[in-house]
Amino acid sequence: MRRQLVVMVKEPNPGRVKTRLGRDIGMTSAAWWFRHQTAALLRRLQDPRWHITLAVAPDHEGQASRIWPGHLDRIPQGPGDLGDRMARIFRSLPPGPACIVGADIPGIEKAHVARAFAALGSHDAVFGPAPDGGYWLVGLKRVAPPPATLLQNVRWSTEQALSDSIATLPGRRIALIDELADVDRAADLPIARRQHLS
Repeated sequence: MRRQLVVMVKEPNPGRVKTRLGRDIGMTSAAWWFRHQTAALLRRLQDPRWHITLAVAPDHEGQASRIWPGHLDRIPQGPGDLGDRMARIFRSLPPGPACIVGADIPGIEKAHVARAFAALGSHDAVFGPAPDGGYWLVGLKRVAPPPATLLQNVRWSTEQALSDSIATLPGRRIALIDELADVDRAADLPIARRQHLS
């Protein structure tokens, strides 16, 4: 079965993307950073071992956008909080193992994605933890439909996000892989840069 890697992206419009970072460095600079960070990430993660799909937001603007590479499949993120959107993505993909990542993690390399898919060989789900208690990757083996409670009632943007998300997968074998930092504020930029260079 084909491995699916989904990258969640937003249109890089100032004031609509990376707004916490924008409060530190300016909304236009934050949107520019996200656009170029995402482009570099997508180039770096191209690999014949998996199929990359973009989950775009806003739905209609993202589907028609000329900013992202035209050869990559696109699906709308749709409404709801992050858990609603990721659960919907997992339910909509063709059968087979799938991982979802954010586009704002400069440290992601092919080796990290390969480790996540390898972990799904012997586990039902995999998470890539972040230092702030969240996570940069979630993956499911998807040999059976995910539970109806998948990623529901998660306290997003808190240090409980990872533990809350794991709790929505009762009885499943969970793997944890490398810890990587996302970029939410200007203070995160040097940390993420070091991870990318290490």
